[in-house]
Amino acid sequence: MTMVKSDPSTGKGEQTRQHIFRTALALFREQGFDATTMQEIALRSGVAKGAAYYYFPSKEAIIQAYYETIQAEQERICSEAFAGSASLKARLSIAMHSKFDQAQEDRKLLGVVFRYTGEPSHPLSCLGAGTAEIRRRATQVFRDAIAREKMPRDLQLLLPVALWALQMGLLVMYLYDSSQDQRRTRRLANGALDLTLKLLGLAKLPVLKPVRSRILALLVEAELLPES
Repeated sequence: MTMVKSDPSTGKGEQTRQHIFRTALALFREQGFDATTMQEIALRSGVAKGAAYYYFPSKEAIIQAYYETIQAEQERICSEAFAGSASLKARLSIAMHSKFDQAQEDRKLLGVVFRYTGEPSHPLSCLGAGTAEIRRRATQVFRDAIAREKMPRDLQLLLPVALWALQMGLLVMYLYDSSQDQRRTRRLANGALDLTLKLLGLAKLPVLKPVRSRILALLVEAELLPES
């Protein structure tokens, strides 16, 4: 029997949405994002095609929901970890590696994140408007990781953006890393964080305030850091 659509704000509606979501991810993993159609997702889910579109207007919307799921889980993990007495190094390590942990089993699927980087108008572009809220939240994780540390205000604004950019660069390598458990990328991440911590003391020096201010202004102008 074909399932009919339900109001997504109701419990039944959310169950239907989650069922379609999980079914779609299973198909993406089995046969790839491009080869999967919304018709197949509806058939496998046991819902009418119109119902599938009611909950997810496109395959891209399903991937966006997947990004949201990954981000929410990272936030949960980091929030719990940051509530303890972990050192700055430990907090940054958790913030960095928790995203890799979430991608561990879906490296091929997450390649979609970077496929559309050169298409800013595409809803899945990692630098486009469609993923702006995810970028903000991903950067906020690093902002929360350094929140306890005493440092100049401009550095508090700059460092999370720099760490997010580092994570995104490493994530590209992670998706293509064929070493066992992606150990090469993990080691590179640890080394980069060690170097970041060593340079942090230097970056705090008052003599570098003009440099920090200039970098901050450039990021604000590029709308990569709207806060000031």
